[in-house]
Amino acid sequence: MEKNKYKIAVYAICKNEGKFIDRWVDSMQEADDIFVLDTGSDDDSVSKLKKRNVNVYQEVIDPWRFDVARNKSLALVPEDYDICVCTDLDEVFDKGWRQEIEKNWKPDNDSMRYNLNCNFDQYGNPGVSLYIEKIHTKKNFKWVYPIHEVLEFTGENKNTSICDTINLNHYPDVTKSRGQYLPLLEMAVKEMPDNDRVWHYLGREYMYYRRWEDCIEALTHHINLPSSVWKDERCASMRFISRAYFALGKYDEARKWLDKAVLEAPYLRESFVEYGSLEYYFENYEKAIKLLEQALTIKERSKTYINEPFSFDSTIFDILSICYYHLNDKQKAIYYGKKALEMNPDDERIKNNQKYFLEMEE
Repeated sequence: MEKNKYKIAVYAICKNEGKFIDRWVDSMQEADDIFVLDTGSDDDSVSKLKKRNVNVYQEVIDPWRFDVARNKSLALVPEDYDICVCTDLDEVFDKGWRQEIEKNWKPDNDSMRYNLNCNFDQYGNPGVSLYIEKIHTKKNFKWVYPIHEVLEFTGENKNTSICDTINLNHYPDVTKSRGQYLPLLEMAVKEMPDNDRVWHYLGREYMYYRRWEDCIEALTHHINLPSSVWKDERCASMRFISRAYFALGKYDEARKWLDKAVLEAPYLRESFVEYGSLEYYFENYEKAIKLLEQALTIKERSKTYINEPFSFDSTIFDILSICYYHLNDKQKAIYYGKKALEMNPDDERIKNNQKYFLEMEE
């Protein structure tokens, strides 16, 4: 067996993750060592980790911040490790990930991007797949932002490679509260009032809480910041503003913001699908078809957190089939219904729709 070229450590933070520990450790054992900072578990997390020979340290972070916890967990990794791999305990690598790092890591690399897959459907297909960058050297990196934290490079001229053969799969505990997110984001905008990223996340969080006016205010602020230049994220803010106006019953404003979103990032499907869905809701079938068929001309799926499952699942085909049915184009209703069913074969509504379309054709 070929000797490993690099010394690799996995590091993580943990609090009450007992149900995931065995699965996680099984996945991470390709590393030379595993280091975990437990931040106050009151379940069996610590004992389970120790039983699996993981290096466990305990420290309560008060006041809680994800960046502080991540930096303390990174500090657990000894200096003689070449590569550090940060994961969460509800994440699992595909087997062979270490070998892929060994093959693709270049001597002058500071970090590596790879695939994070999440939002899995009932067939095991990821609804979202994006690049993340949490494989890195020990030196010249620190975690920043109290929530939705990211690695910041502190050196000069960072060298990053992309490895599409490494897949990390996220299976979150949907019963866990995200109640700490909003206060941490509100704290973040106070700390960094000119930071466009945290304003976008705050506005999105207000949307999740159905605080529509706050959502509109925060996301409008995001768009107007001089540092707000990433079109994908600006487009997402515009879509979320549209959703807020729709919820408030201000439908002309909702349309106006989807117009803006389409113009902001015409290379993304998301805006066309949301706009097409809106017009379908109002029974403007011809306009819905135009927008959704335009969405289908966009073949590339972005590898960022902005991409959303509804843009590449059965949604477009499903709505198109119904729109064409209402316009008495039975052939196209059947055509798109078949495509929707191929992507979502267990959906009873889609199956019944397609059966009805076919019976009409007889």
